[in-house]
Amino acid sequence: MRLAVLVSGSGTILQAMFEAGLPVTTVLADRPCAGLRLAEDHGAAAELVDRKVYGGFGLDFDREGFTATVAATLVAHQVDLVAMAGFGTVMTQAVHTAFPNRILNTHPALLPMFPGWHGVRDALAAGVTETGCTVHLASLEMDAGPVLAQQTVPVLPGDSEESLHERIKVAERVLYPATVAWALGELEAGRVIVAPATVPSEVPTSEVPTGAAPAERSRREKEHTRR
Repeated sequence: MRLAVLVSGSGTILQAMFEAGLPVTTVLADRPCAGLRLAEDHGAAAELVDRKVYGGFGLDFDREGFTATVAATLVAHQVDLVAMAGFGTVMTQAVHTAFPNRILNTHPALLPMFPGWHGVRDALAAGVTETGCTVHLASLEMDAGPVLAQQTVPVLPGDSEESLHERIKVAERVLYPATVAWALGELEAGRVIVAPATVPSEVPTSEVPTGAAPAERSRREKEHTRR
């Protein structure tokens, strides 16, 4: 099995995947970043599809062209599963057509609560006593795909956005590799990756997660800002 990881920054989740022994064969970034150097250090193909070539970060960004190149690059590397790990670009249908139900993403909140780019900040603003991280199948709508696994993280008195996010990242670096390993196992067994029937309130981080949110779970209605 071949795993591609999409990155935009330091690659801490990518490092956790390497340490977990996952078969990362390709690392793709949307900008020059430390994640590409990490890929090279571990012998994985490092691919840069730079947003600057497609208009950068302004209104002229060619999202369709960028996505088509990303999809073609991943197909050329014959990857079986794609894991987005802090990837900072929302992509269009082309990549989902190339890898249907084979793109995973992680989010620093317990979806369907607090979707979007500011999940940690929104959780603090809402005054919740616990939040966490979610691994889900990526979909065209941001943070709307079926939930595969979740891990709760308590909100402590005096937490800032930064301190809470750091504790969520600790949980994420265990939950996400475990969920990716489970998904690869499903594909290797010839099964389609689908969300299990229920998600437990807390997933043991020492085990591969086996839960997900029900398909009819209500979703917060909120406008998403696309980067």
